[in-house]
Amino acid sequence: MGLSKASCCVSLLQLFIVVSLVFQCYANKLDADLNATLIVNASDGSGRPIPDTLFGVFFEEINHAGAGGLWAELVSNRGFEAGGPNTPSDIDPWTIIGNESFVNVETDRTSLFDRNKVALRLEVLCDSKGDNICPAGGVGVYNPGFWGMNIEQGKKYKVVFYVRSTGSRSLTVSLTGSNGVGNLASTVITASASDVSNWTKVETILEAKATDHNSRLQLTTTTKGVIWLDQVSAIPLDTYKGHGFRNDLAEMVAALKPRFIRFPGGCFVEGEHLRNAFRWKATVGPWEERPGHFGDVWMYWTDDGFGYFEFLQLAEDLDALPIWVFNNGISHTDEVDTSVISPFVQEALDGIEFARGDPTSKWGSIRASMGHLEPFDLRYVAVGNEDCGKKNYRGNYLKFYSAIKQAYPDIQIISNCDASSHPLDHPADFYDFHIYTGASNMFSRANAFDRASRSGPKAFVSEYAVTGNDAGTGSLLAAIAEAGFLIGLENNSDVVSMISYAPLFVNANDRRWNPDAIVFNSFQLYGTPSYWVQKFFSESSGATLLNSSLQTPPSSLLASAIRWQSVDKRNYIRIKVVNFGTNTVNLKISLDGLDPNTVHQTDKSVLTSANVMDENSFSQLKKVVPIQTSSEAVGKDISIIVPPRSFTSLDLSKQPSNLKMPGSDSPTRSSM
Repeated sequence: MGLSKASCCVSLLQLFIVVSLVFQCYANKLDADLNATLIVNASDGSGRPIPDTLFGVFFEEINHAGAGGLWAELVSNRGFEAGGPNTPSDIDPWTIIGNESFVNVETDRTSLFDRNKVALRLEVLCDSKGDNICPAGGVGVYNPGFWGMNIEQGKKYKVVFYVRSTGSRSLTVSLTGSNGVGNLASTVITASASDVSNWTKVETILEAKATDHNSRLQLTTTTKGVIWLDQVSAIPLDTYKGHGFRNDLAEMVAALKPRFIRFPGGCFVEGEHLRNAFRWKATVGPWEERPGHFGDVWMYWTDDGFGYFEFLQLAEDLDALPIWVFNNGISHTDEVDTSVISPFVQEALDGIEFARGDPTSKWGSIRASMGHLEPFDLRYVAVGNEDCGKKNYRGNYLKFYSAIKQAYPDIQIISNCDASSHPLDHPADFYDFHIYTGASNMFSRANAFDRASRSGPKAFVSEYAVTGNDAGTGSLLAAIAEAGFLIGLENNSDVVSMISYAPLFVNANDRRWNPDAIVFNSFQLYGTPSYWVQKFFSESSGATLLNSSLQTPPSSLLASAIRWQSVDKRNYIRIKVVNFGTNTVNLKISLDGLDPNTVHQTDKSVLTSANVMDENSFSQLKKVVPIQTSSEAVGKDISIIVPPRSFTSLDLSKQPSNLKMPGSDSPTRSSM
């Protein structure tokens, strides 16, 4: 039986109304606020200690993080070695000033330094008088640094270079604008023929009389003859604690209060081929004598000014423990057989001696000669990076483990093999755990260590990040998912001892990996939302994890609670809540065992934004940053609104027992 056209229209209309009502009810249900309760045992003596080392940072030479970043050297390819050992070679980014009728420029192998023999030879054809007069300003070369040198008015810059010449020489050293126009600072170096007939080191201080964020260093002359240049350096006099690190970037790291720093990688420590792996012995001693190397994983040259010694110094400056990752004879494409791994084992032992040895020891004396007489506090080493699946890893690992434990029984050794779901088949103090994944999967990994063995080696989650489309170049969505993962790790801190995000830095001019925690160029920087998430956890290391439980929570909600003490000995309870869902949650927090009279202020910080894919940028440095509000003392129960796609941190400040609350005639009581 069929329907008339009119009946059919009525039926369709009725169906549309029913479907619309169902959809509206469903939508209203989705939009409705959710309710949950967090119960925290805040009584004295409750909870368990969190490892002092829980949160730290991981530095890898990726994205020009060090060369052109944290390491404050302004000159790129300062030793002219980046073009390789064969000459003539490419001198990029060095560029000639003057045409071929005035000057010929090439490289040769006449350097003073045995480990980096390439030097720059300039044959100056023009002169200050005669038939071929040099152009105004002279001829020579300039270096633009790493996408422009940041030169700031009133600041001083130390320029060092080595020079040799066939005759007397007048050489102008200057900092100019990117096109060579505008003299920010300059000096003229004059020398007799006898002064520069052999390689001579020249040092000068330039004080900038103007600011230019895209400057360059020039070395020019108007004197005919042949001149050689090598190992040209320019570095600000004002660096972090005077040790050569760019102040603003180092301070961004220091603000995370890292308890450790892992170095130097990452894939950088392996190399695509072993011949290009990071080898610590080539990165210590005078900077002029370091050969540098091509990082063939991230595909750029580094002069290794930021070497093994500088890493140890940075860790000390940050009051963080160094975690040294060394090559175990394995790269991405080649492996040393266990039967011949002994030289690599000795190299690792020598590296530990460099850090910890007496200043009279072979390698300890080299450290002492670099200005650090006392040993560094090296307690942790990692045998390779992500090499567990390689054919020779276990055999090589056991050789390293045995030799290191025999020579340094207290050194804690980190294996590349994951033991979160099954026991290791070799001895280790820690096992390395890396995770890069999408946002939903990262959030779901909050319980990854719930069932991990509580005996045996502890976990070092040394690399984690949301990647892919969810991450963009540093989205809120990625940060919120990571925050949920970190809450899970914090709640499992009896088995997870160390955690670090990766990568730490990216120079915006050379993005080899997305996302990253700190973005910078020659003069600007900002933290991605993932950076700000890490700041929420900066007080967790060495704190007390309080017992807490969420009652009837939505699956999108995670929380933790800690008790911590500030540098000035003030006591706090911090509650962290992640809402990964799209609904607002009304959260009631019940603080059992806490005298409400001892709480005199509550500080709430919320990290969220209008769009889940919002990011920070150089034009909007703080588009996605925590917003903080404060309120007066609260009672035992607190109610807060947790926005969708957000991370909320609540700090309850405890009143010392000898202080009075405003308007009170008697001292407050303290339960802490």
